[in-house]
Amino acid sequence: MDQSAKQPTNTPANQALINLSGVSKNFRTADGSERVVLEGVDFTLKEGEIVALLGKSGSGKSTLLRIMAGLLPADKGQVIYRGQQLFGPARGIAMVFQSFALFPWLTVQQNVELGLEAQGIPKEIRAEQAEAAIEMIGLAGFEGALPRELSGGMKQRVGIARALVMKPDVLLMDEAFSALDVLTGETLRNDMLELWESKKTPMKGILIVSHNIEEAVMMADRILIFSSDPGRVRAEIKVSLPRDRSEDSPEVRALIDEVYTQMTTTPVESDFSGQSSAQNQAFRLPEAEISQMEGLLEMLADEPFNGRADLPKLAEEAGLSDDDLFPVYEALRLIGLVHIEHGDIHLTSLGQRYCQADQAFRKHLFGQQLLENVPLAARIHHSLKQEKSGEIRKEPFLNLLEEFLSAEEAKQMLEVAVEWGRYGEMYEYNYHTGMLKLPDAE
Repeated sequence: MDQSAKQPTNTPANQALINLSGVSKNFRTADGSERVVLEGVDFTLKEGEIVALLGKSGSGKSTLLRIMAGLLPADKGQVIYRGQQLFGPARGIAMVFQSFALFPWLTVQQNVELGLEAQGIPKEIRAEQAEAAIEMIGLAGFEGALPRELSGGMKQRVGIARALVMKPDVLLMDEAFSALDVLTGETLRNDMLELWESKKTPMKGILIVSHNIEEAVMMADRILIFSSDPGRVRAEIKVSLPRDRSEDSPEVRALIDEVYTQMTTTPVESDFSGQSSAQNQAFRLPEAEISQMEGLLEMLADEPFNGRADLPKLAEEAGLSDDDLFPVYEALRLIGLVHIEHGDIHLTSLGQRYCQADQAFRKHLFGQQLLENVPLAARIHHSLKQEKSGEIRKEPFLNLLEEFLSAEEAKQMLEVAVEWGRYGEMYEYNYHTGMLKLPDAE
């Protein structure tokens, strides 16, 4: 790669391309309740930078990207693009989607030309511009192919060419590499960086939504970390390393550890306005299955980790994405079986006892930790203890959760609490009748 053509981290003007001020967004759920997805988001994308947005599933990252693209209106706040408030799609902003979003009956050439056709560009000109974009993204010779004839990586290249042919100065990428295998995703990511640094396109800024921490560190000049429920920026990490970046360099590994640390640190909320907000945090559980927790614990306890691991290394060994593993990390920490700090995860003394125990003692220990650390499970167990029959329908607990969660979220949280409680032998659940009951042994 030509080092002299590198894109500077900050241009001298350092001008704002997009500026968000106090952006909030609510969605109405199927049961008619309002869910706050984004709240008070402030953010600026400047010329000459790539910014990555990281956050757990449901943190509103993709919603924010669609607001910036003009595909969704913000309920509160302003979106300013090059000094003008954004109302609907802007010609200078293009977006690449995770799902490829190609029309299967159109050829590669026709898919890439779609946006130009919508703008009324004459056929000869749009054909010429589409061919140039297709060649630039590495698909020359496939202009007449249909999407079904292409691999996943080639389909995403078509999606990128369709965005680049619009000659945007802002490119928004919504988990554009996540549907690809590791090698294909890495190749396409490197090709995008080469395009960016060679200045072969008019792009002035790129905003990437990702769930891959390593990808964010390798590409971005800044990394924003989103909290969830509602989504908001809770941390920013500046990446001053020059490109090319080596995945194995100490500086890159240190940055990856720093991002993991931020992602696994539970934010201290100082703006609870009432009991419902506090309940929201207390009763919201990570959606982790017992089998996932057990598998990760055993992997952590065994060679080569022996009870302590670098989170990226553990993720690599597990063969799972960060997005899949974060709920498992949270669940194990909540139960008190692991401790996470500075990008490392290690077994607590209780976690070590758990891994060394037989299945019966593991269940007993898990149940005791639920009583001490999981308010929803403890509430179910206490309520059952108060009932002479030792049985309660699930509806009172669903109603409790629906005070601050949507009906679907409440159902999911109760399902997690039921699975965990059954494993810990705190209560049983009849899926046919919807009845919770104390175990027969109690």
